[in-house]
Amino acid sequence: MEAKVETSPRQQRLRDRYHAYPPVFEDVRDWPIYKLSELRDSFILHLNKLVFDRLTKVHEGKLYDLLAKTIFDEVIRVKEEPWKVDPPNEKAMWSKLQKRLVIARDDGDEEAQLAAYHKILNEIIERYSEEVVSTFKLKTFNFARRFLTFFFNKLLNTGAAIRNFRRSSYKKGMSIHERLNCQGAVDDVRGLMKKGTVVAVPTHFSNLDSILIGYAVDAVVGLPAFTYGAGLNLYNAGYAAYFMNRLGPYRVDRRKKNKVYLETLKGVSKLSIEWGVNNLFFPGGTRSRSGALENKLKMGLLGTTIDAQRSLLEQNKDRKVFIVPVILGYHFVLEAQFLIEEHLRREGKELYVRKNDQSYSFKKVARFIWRLFTRKSDITLSFGKPMDVLGNFVNEEGESLDKHGNVIDIKDYFKSDGVIVEDLQREREYTKILADRIVERYHKDNIVLSSHLVAFAGFHLLKKEHPNLDLFALLRLPPEDYSFKKDKMHEILEKLRDRLMVLEEKGKVQLSPAIYFDNDQLLIDGIEKLGSFHGSQPLTIDKNYQLIVSQNFKILYFYHNRLTGYGLEKYV
Repeated sequence: MEAKVETSPRQQRLRDRYHAYPPVFEDVRDWPIYKLSELRDSFILHLNKLVFDRLTKVHEGKLYDLLAKTIFDEVIRVKEEPWKVDPPNEKAMWSKLQKRLVIARDDGDEEAQLAAYHKILNEIIERYSEEVVSTFKLKTFNFARRFLTFFFNKLLNTGAAIRNFRRSSYKKGMSIHERLNCQGAVDDVRGLMKKGTVVAVPTHFSNLDSILIGYAVDAVVGLPAFTYGAGLNLYNAGYAAYFMNRLGPYRVDRRKKNKVYLETLKGVSKLSIEWGVNNLFFPGGTRSRSGALENKLKMGLLGTTIDAQRSLLEQNKDRKVFIVPVILGYHFVLEAQFLIEEHLRREGKELYVRKNDQSYSFKKVARFIWRLFTRKSDITLSFGKPMDVLGNFVNEEGESLDKHGNVIDIKDYFKSDGVIVEDLQREREYTKILADRIVERYHKDNIVLSSHLVAFAGFHLLKKEHPNLDLFALLRLPPEDYSFKKDKMHEILEKLRDRLMVLEEKGKVQLSPAIYFDNDQLLIDGIEKLGSFHGSQPLTIDKNYQLIVSQNFKILYFYHNRLTGYGLEKYV
């Protein structure tokens, strides 16, 4: 009898990594985001009341100050920063509201004055909510899904044909789900989709993140679409505006900083979660300028998950809110050059001059997509272990677990004297705890790619050869004057890989299959994929295959930063 071959958990994990999943909901009309769009008018009415009640409660007795500041900011915005997407009557509207506010202020009757303030506030909230709340058109979504699948697969197969022609051989092209590698707790997330509302909180490196995540969760993981905040600037004109208006993202105007608008945004997030719509937002708030994993998160939208969960419990609704960290892994980032310049400018102050982000010309985006899908590159999406809004892990039934694995009832965390009540101070503390847990999972569920490791090794070899130079002095060195010997890189890669394997065994990081290549393969794979989109390469190998050189230390530093926070420096 033939002996049974045992499969280790690591081998099984690697074997299952490229598995595509069937849809959780066969019919798109069963998706929560579709149902919300069908009830858009009702949702907006509830949103208006929620925002009005909160603002009048918080600013009781100070409504005039709130309104005056809001209207003044908007008058300045319309004058100094107009966009094509702005309604044509904006200037006239804010001017009229300003005059009405002054008239109301001068009215001696306090009751009439308050009524006028309430009316103006309601009009502003209604204006904002109509602008922000999304729509989801089934025909547009189906068209976009078919088009993107055709487009991406065409690119993949074209790239495969080009590579095969160069090698005078034939090899079948990859499918899209093999290029978008969705790993980690995918089965857990799929199972929880019918047990509650899932809020995905990804890391953020590029403005293309939301599009790629949105496509991956639909085409690869089979999840219903998530709603997310998309910059209003994307709605300015053209095809992007047409699709963005019909595919479910709510609109975010980053020019607007006033309290009424920000409360409306938080209201959209809180209420949509409460209504069962799966959400996606970047808790880091913006793209990582340094290239490192986020270690500080914004509390605003994150707090709406706790707000929504408490509200559901108050209403005795049996719906749980689940938090799922998603860690994105790129071999190259479209905006890397701009982002690292921004980071260095902030850190070095006057040493750096700000540059405009020019990553979003059609030519650059097209070139990025071409490189992504025609070269041997891929994108990794690591789904972290699902949690409740308090940062506790949940089991496959969605039940919360304490640190010993015992089932707990989260209702008790929202009670005072046995009754579920709103306690803003307490919920702020819960938000901080949740943020810390998400950051922890970012690092533990991060999948180390060959390019990450090679970049880290290369930059630390540069530092080791110039121990007396600070970061800014290192980055000012002329790259053409420096090279690294291949055997030195092998030595450092060996030490770093040994340490990463120890960390993986302890559950503190995840490693991609390429990390297990032999040193030479690992070095070649990492250098080939590292920043291959950029004109000046972070690392290349010379013709004699003996020296490693860099054409851009700043971009090398950007990709190196992905592995900061693991204490690897002392192993170089």
